[in-house]
Amino acid sequence: MSGEPSTPRVYGNWHKPRSPGLWGFGALSLGLLMSGVVLSIVVLLKSTVAGALCLLLTMVVVLPMRVRDRYGRDLWQRFAARAAWKIGVAKGQDLYQSGPLARIGRGTHSLPGIAASITAYDAMDGWGRPFGLLHHRGVSHVTAVIQTSADGAALLDKDEVDARVAQWGIWLAALGTEPGLLGVAVTVETSPDSGVRLRREVESRLVEGAPPLATEIMRAIVDEYPAGSASITCRIALTWSMAARVEGRAQRGLQEMAVEVAHRLPHLSKTLAGTGASPGRPMTVEEIATACRVAYDPAVHCWLEEAGEEGTGIAFTECGPRAHWQYDSYYRHDSGVSVTWEMAEAPRGFVTSNVLAGLLAPHPEIARKRVTLLYRMHDPAEAAQVVEKDYRDAVFNESGAKGLQMGTRLAVRQAEKTASEEAQGAGLALFGLLVTATVTDEERSDEVGIMVEDLGLGARLALRRSYGSQAAAFAAGLPLGLVLPHHLEVPQLLRELR
Repeated sequence: MSGEPSTPRVYGNWHKPRSPGLWGFGALSLGLLMSGVVLSIVVLLKSTVAGALCLLLTMVVVLPMRVRDRYGRDLWQRFAARAAWKIGVAKGQDLYQSGPLARIGRGTHSLPGIAASITAYDAMDGWGRPFGLLHHRGVSHVTAVIQTSADGAALLDKDEVDARVAQWGIWLAALGTEPGLLGVAVTVETSPDSGVRLRREVESRLVEGAPPLATEIMRAIVDEYPAGSASITCRIALTWSMAARVEGRAQRGLQEMAVEVAHRLPHLSKTLAGTGASPGRPMTVEEIATACRVAYDPAVHCWLEEAGEEGTGIAFTECGPRAHWQYDSYYRHDSGVSVTWEMAEAPRGFVTSNVLAGLLAPHPEIARKRVTLLYRMHDPAEAAQVVEKDYRDAVFNESGAKGLQMGTRLAVRQAEKTASEEAQGAGLALFGLLVTATVTDEERSDEVGIMVEDLGLGARLALRRSYGSQAAAFAAGLPLGLVLPHHLEVPQLLRELR
């Protein structure tokens, strides 16, 4: 046996997609600049003043696209987001009321915002297990949610941890071959443990005639153990498109999608074993509704846990907030106040397998914390095209750079390595991350914000508050399967070309 310490396995080689361009301009802004210059020259031949004004207008439109902040957003994007927020406030879109006394609606407490169009149906999977099928009517998507439990890496040697990470990568790569699968959202939520489940389990096992000392010890455990402990839940939402597989055919119906999803869930939940998670089980409509209800109104958590195996009885049309107020930097909903951050930049360089451990772990000062990893998988044919395009764009950007540009050279090497790994069978995915922290005291929102940003630094993530879109970001972090690019008013392709 060798006494030399083994080198820890590291992970990385991710990069943000960039469109080809010159002088710091993207494809769209460069195209506008060239078109504006050519048009100005043509107009200049007829009128000097008109040509100068045309050139000035081109500069006014294009130059703000060249100025970007630390998160990669240009001035037009920041201005548009701010203007949209102000217009929404003027229209009263920052306030939501539901229930019998609401001005709009059907007298129910339905989900607000981008989740308002979701309806839920009961179905059975291939193993006879009930599950909830969520129908996103506005974008023609369906979602099923798998609940599992994360085992963690405690008391595991390095080889076992590496094997679990590899198995998780294999599971994600296999999703790229799932027909019609649009996105995957993995939500890890930590919350205070009320102790209801422990008390119910202990009381069910106490028998008459047991030794008084044993009974006293068990009751003391029930009284003292929940203090300071946390409950951790893990849910995986998978979203499919209802579009027809064969061009020219009509869109698939709910009945057809329910049958297809029912046949896929057993395999998807079974293959989670070995990834560090237990074999999952699909969540029912009632369980999904309960999770959303607790997220919007944390005060009812203990009451709902008292229901136990009898069920909470919450319908999907009653899982939304009674009222919410959306502010620029935080979100107030029923008994909770939440702040949501989005990942602006992935960790630089290479990281170890426990880079997110601190961010995912329970925090003693944060009552409820929800971390959602968002994936959009590329199928094998699309992945090959994407890596080839990324390589061409990286080479083009390097050829247009002035002098020695280590960033552009590194981008070319990363693109080459990604293409090589994809050719060997590795999966390719776009990924993002949302972090939501919920407290019951509005005055602690800034204090908790500092804590979450510190956790992001520990995970080597650049986290940015979702200014002006707190309600939408909060809903995206719930196990509802919202694929955000399909809910944007500006097409995703146009945003990437900037």
